Amino acid sequence: MSDFSKTRASAIIDAMMYKDYFSQWLGVERLEEKEGFCKLRMMIRAEMCNGFEIAHGGISYSLADSALAFASNSHGRQAVSVETSISHIKPLKAGDIITATAAEKSRTNKIAIYEVRIEKESGELAALFKGTVFRKETEWNV
Repeated sequence: MSDFSKTRASAIIDAMMYKDYFSQWLGVERLEEKEGFCKLRMMIRAEMCNGFEIAHGGISYSLADSALAFASNSHGRQAVSVETSISHIKPLKAGDIITATAAEKSRTNKIAIYEVRIEKESGELAALFKGTVFRKETEWNV
């Protein structure tokens, strides 16, 4: 994780990551996080690729979903996704380093909408993900 000051958002994401074995398996690296925003990075590994020798679509989707989860929970209320979608724009290959940047577009008391950009190391857009979350009344105790 980058050297950023410890905020409540970071404490919440710490608690989430502690039990998020899938994000750990992905090799997610946390780059930046604050309320309503999260930036993650990972490297595509050979076992993440399909028969076309490109990353399985679920890999970029999963990284985007993790960024969505962290960004949407960072305000202090627990949030869960209710609808997500992704458009795959460029193929990814083993060895590619990708970044997911989740940014809040709209937030009400119950619903929030996020856009997550998946980019290659060059900055080229590889996928675009949209996620809608339900904001529960339950607060994070961190």
